[in-house]
Amino acid sequence: MARDPGRAHEFYAEVLGWEFGPARLGEGFSVAFREGIPVAGIGALPAAHTIPAAWTPYFAVDDADVTAARILERSGTVAVGPLAFGTGRAALAADLDGAVFGIWQGDAIPDWGMGGETAPAWLELRTRNAFDAAIFYGEVLEWACDHAGCCEVAYVEADNRILLRHAGRTVARLHGGTLAEHPDPHLRPRWRVYFRVPDVAAAVKAATALGGSSVSATGSDPVPREITLRDPDGALFSIAGPAGPGSSPQ
Repeated sequence: MARDPGRAHEFYAEVLGWEFGPARLGEGFSVAFREGIPVAGIGALPAAHTIPAAWTPYFAVDDADVTAARILERSGTVAVGPLAFGTGRAALAADLDGAVFGIWQGDAIPDWGMGGETAPAWLELRTRNAFDAAIFYGEVLEWACDHAGCCEVAYVEADNRILLRHAGRTVARLHGGTLAEHPDPHLRPRWRVYFRVPDVAAAVKAATALGGSSVSATGSDPVPREITLRDPDGALFSIAGPAGPGSSPQ
């Protein structure tokens, strides 16, 4: 959600190589494409609203009302919806620690997924307790179930990390240890979206030239494979280098 979608289009076109087309979600919304594949949506924030510009992950569900009830039963929060939105039903929610996410029932944009060679690459949750978060999302979104197409959950003991895999690809990472009471808002529990780029350094240079900024890099490499950026509206997102050996989110 952006305050100036036109400026956002210009920024992400240069930084991530996106093209934009109309969405079936109504006026003010557009779909970003990379190499002809839909990768993200951009909508206009109402001028009267003071909420910040932000990227929000939406998880596909079979029944938005049932999923919303599961969220509430497990002490999460449903802030908006479920309500009819375009050709589907959607809701905006928060987990036990306040990380914001959305749920989506329907097929507004066919073949929109995670983890392929084009963006987006994966999602990452920074939270206080990765195990608690995995249980919450697993119960709410039916991870590790016996239904066709469900995700596999794996634990990485070395760094208290939980991986969510689908069709052999890691599509999300859950990291524990972030303190919700920390005074730095960037360290509060939240979902971060990673978009794949062919050249991290070139993307950072383009972002800076267009009014964005670099927030932090992952690791100590002279040329990092992952880095977090802020767009001109203040929305945080991360980029990762090309897929290949050593560049997976595992």
